[in-house]
Amino acid sequence: MTSFGALAYVRTRLSKKLHVKRLKTGHAGTLDPLATGVLILCTGKATKKIESLQYATKEYTATLQLGATTASYDKEHTVNRTCPTKHITCELINSVLPRFVGEIQQVPPEYSACNIDGKRAYKIARTGEKVELKAKTLRIDEIELTSFDPEKMQMSIRVVCGKGTYIRALARDIGEALGSGAFLTALCRTRLGDVRIEDCMTLDAFSAWLDGI
Repeated sequence: MTSFGALAYVRTRLSKKLHVKRLKTGHAGTLDPLATGVLILCTGKATKKIESLQYATKEYTATLQLGATTASYDKEHTVNRTCPTKHITCELINSVLPRFVGEIQQVPPEYSACNIDGKRAYKIARTGEKVELKAKTLRIDEIELTSFDPEKMQMSIRVVCGKGTYIRALARDIGEALGSGAFLTALCRTRLGDVRIEDCMTLDAFSAWLDGI
């Protein structure tokens, strides 16, 4: 489900509950369709807070598959290249990750919602046309290696970052820095500003919660 799909699901049920045709709603920061975690939805006057919420610090947990790449840098596309991994160790990973802390330059994924002459990059990419995106300056406050499986060549990280960071692109860049390749197999936004994942409700639980108020 897309972030817009989640918003539409909630808006439809809220509008019915409140007996209004069109309730003003919006979300504060898009999640990739394959990602999970915190998605803040705003309604009514609270939609004025969306812009400030989008600039809030975010925290993610992510799992990377090393030794291969995909066009979208996640599981949305199949593997298009394999790379050597025998040289990758926990020590090497820990020596590489600090390079990505601070103010860095990052080229967004071709399969992203970035605008190119009024068109979304992912729509251009799906036609087979080459997408040229410029590097953007962004901020990463923390990167922590939380696990590494040398047999499966999978690593998990925790990332604290600012607005505009693509964790998929970070996975791509980490893979390259390791002299290999990488793509995301799991991504979860665990915090947006002061809102943590434990403060949220699941989409499946929303209807029952709404019926109870």
